[in-house]
Amino acid sequence: MFKNERQLHIEWGDCDPADIVFYPRYFAFFDASTGALFEAMGYTLRYIRDELKDVGFPMVDTRSQFFKPSKYGDQVTIKSEFTQVGRASFGIRHQLFNGEDLAVECLEKRVWACHDASGVLKAKAIPEAVKARMLS
Repeated sequence: MFKNERQLHIEWGDCDPADIVFYPRYFAFFDASTGALFEAMGYTLRYIRDELKDVGFPMVDTRSQFFKPSKYGDQVTIKSEFTQVGRASFGIRHQLFNGEDLAVECLEKRVWACHDASGVLKAKAIPEAVKARMLS
């Protein structure tokens, strides 16, 4: 399965008054990491929208476990990988490391989506070329 890794510097605005990352910020980090995973495969969201004429990959389920706090000034690593690929849905695992320690793990389920003729958002089969990269 395809994997990607990115570095992130924890900014002051990511933190709460206790000087640790405010937990909703992790979900923003992981959403950006999903985009980075697709970009590393060669599929930007702009390409998906403009060339493939699809909406993208909205989330339908997510859950996280928090093991160790991160704070302002920390340099963290987010490792992202596909965990399963179906006809129209796929799973992603994000692991945020602070130094050598696993600080947060997030599991996502997303669907490939488009608008139907009436403009309603609906799931669509993942294009074969995209699926092949996910599985590589």
